Amino acid sequence: MKEKVTELNSRSKDILKHIIEAYVETGEPVGSRTLSHRLGLTLSPATIRNVMADLEDSGYLYSPHTSAGRLPTDSGLRFFINGLLEVGDINDLDRSALEAKCALKGKTLNQVLEEAIKTLSGLTKCAGLVLAPKTEIAFKHIEFVFLGPERGLTVLVTQDGNVENRLIELPAGILPSMLIEASNYLNAKLAGKTLTQAKAILQNELEVQKNELDGIVSKLVQNGVGTWYKGESKGLLIVKGQSNLLQDVTEVEELGKVKALFDLLETQDSLLELLDASIAAEGVQIFIGAENPLFSTSGCSLIVAPYKNSLQQVIGAIGVIGPSRLNYARVIPMVDYTAKLIGKLLD
Repeated sequence: MKEKVTELNSRSKDILKHIIEAYVETGEPVGSRTLSHRLGLTLSPATIRNVMADLEDSGYLYSPHTSAGRLPTDSGLRFFINGLLEVGDINDLDRSALEAKCALKGKTLNQVLEEAIKTLSGLTKCAGLVLAPKTEIAFKHIEFVFLGPERGLTVLVTQDGNVENRLIELPAGILPSMLIEASNYLNAKLAGKTLTQAKAILQNELEVQKNELDGIVSKLVQNGVGTWYKGESKGLLIVKGQSNLLQDVTEVEELGKVKALFDLLETQDSLLELLDASIAAEGVQIFIGAENPLFSTSGCSLIVAPYKNSLQQVIGAIGVIGPSRLNYARVIPMVDYTAKLIGKLLD
C-alpha cells in the first residue's frame, strides 16, 4: 500500500529533503551511496535505498534512467515546499541589489518594474516577469478623429508620455462637431484620472448629465473610453531574462523543456491569465510542473507575488519562471521582498 503525504515518517521526510536539496545543487539523480557519503547520514545505503523505493512507490521520486539514482517528482517538490522547506529572509547582497535598481525617482512605474524583473532575473538565473497595471496609467489628453462613415480613431496620451491609438465604430449620424464635443467633455472630466477611475466617473456623470449631452455624443463617449478598459483587467505582461534559462542546460531533454518554456513565454496569453488570477491571492504563490496545464511539457516552476498600490489594493504581480530545479529557499523570499519593495515605492 502506498504511503500518503500525511503518513510519511520522519526518516522518509529527512531523506526526501536531502535528495531534493542535492538535486537543486547538482541537477543530477541522487543515489543511496552518494546521499549517505555526501550528507553524512548515519543510515546505511541499504536502508536509504529501501526508503527511496518507498518514496518512489508513493509518487515523490522517480528514476530517470535504469540507474539507482532518483529525482523528485512534482508531487515530491510540492511536499518539500509545503512541509519541509525552511524559508528565511532575503540576504543582504540580494536586498541591496534590488533596492539599488528599484528606485522610482525619474522613472515611470513600468520602467521601475522592468528594472526590478531584470535584477530579479539576473539574481535567480530565471526569466523574470511582471504583470504591470495598465489600468493605473492616468489620462493626460484624449481626442476623437473622424476616419470615415462610422469609423473613427481614439487617441490617448497618458501622463507618462505614451500615445496609444484605437479604432472605434462611430455611431450613425455623427458629425465633426460632435467629436469635438465628446473630446472636450472627456478631457474636462478625466484628465489626471486612471482608467479604473474613468470608468467609475463616466458611469456616474453620464447618468447625471444624460439630458445635457446629445444621445449620440453620450454613446461616443462610452464607446471611446470603453476601448481602453474593456478587457484590460489583465494589464501588461513584461518578460525579461529568457536567456538565463539556457544556462546549465546539458541534455537534449532539458533543451526541449526550455524550448517549450520559450514558446510559452512567447504566446503569453495563458500565462497572463494565470498571473491575473494569482493577484487575487495573498502572499507568494508557487506553481510546479504538471500541477498546472501550462507547465506540463516545460517542467518549470513559477514563483509569483502580488504587489499593492498606496490604497493597499493589489494591482499587479511579479515573479520568476524557470526549471523546477530552483533554489526555492533563496528565490521565494527574493520574489516576496521585490513585490513588497514595489509596493513601498507606490505609497
